[in-house]
Amino acid sequence: MTLTIPKSLTSNSTLERGPDADLDNAILDAVALIFAASSQAQAASSTVVSQGGGTVPRYPVPGHQPYKVFWTSTGPRIEAVFPHP
Repeated sequence: MTLTIPKSLTSNSTLERGPDADLDNAILDAVALIFAASSQAQAASSTVVSQGGGTVPRYPVPGHQPYKVFWTSTGPRIEAVFPHP
């Protein structure tokens, strides 16, 4: 399967690149999977409960524990990416 990173992510001037290019690329690959195959990403995600009581999928960034992509299935939409146990 070939995954394409949405243009909105690659052209977004607020997207920050860190000093670890491998981590940056792994995050973009995870985001691309969520957009291209959300049901597959959902199956590989765990969930956390928000303060409002809703559930938020938490997809692990492959090869970069403890980084996770937090996303919602509406859209889908990426909510945050950060280290999380």
